[in-house]
Amino acid sequence: MTRMTRMNWAAFTTAAPELAKITEERFGAYRHHVLATLRKDGSPRTCGIEVRFLAGELWLGMMPGSRKALDLRRDPRFTLQANPGDGTDMGGGDVRIGGRAYEVEDGEAKAAYVKEVEPPQPFHLFRTELTEVVRTCVEDDTYLVTQVWKPGEPVRTLRRT
Repeated sequence: MTRMTRMNWAAFTTAAPELAKITEERFGAYRHHVLATLRKDGSPRTCGIEVRFLAGELWLGMMPGSRKALDLRRDPRFTLQANPGDGTDMGGGDVRIGGRAYEVEDGEAKAAYVKEVEPPQPFHLFRTELTEVVRTCVEDDTYLVTQVWKPGEPVRTLRRT
């Protein structure tokens, strides 16, 4: 199987700057979010997670031996859902990121992450490659708006009443 061109956070930011800004703001508004991975039997697993946007990457850090880390080692596909926030207004909209996560075990990237974040040791660190970013919001109290971005495509905006 051929891997697609690497689409990290920096590349997404260049490809869709407005959607990237909104997405990063939504994830920055709250500390904890929801990560969906695939179990060995193919069924979904959801877990809470903290994420970091550092050095042009979206990073996922996890406790050693956690189920979500083991899931990603076996099958790198994931979906990350931004915390919707307090109440029901979902300020900024509903945002999710789909992609693949690859473990970074050693090297300069992990050392830089450790220096910046100071996570408890030991830990798993995954670098992400994006396959989709989706934002859904209400516009003018009239339209349900969905913005969809995929690598190599412009942001597609769908509006419905």
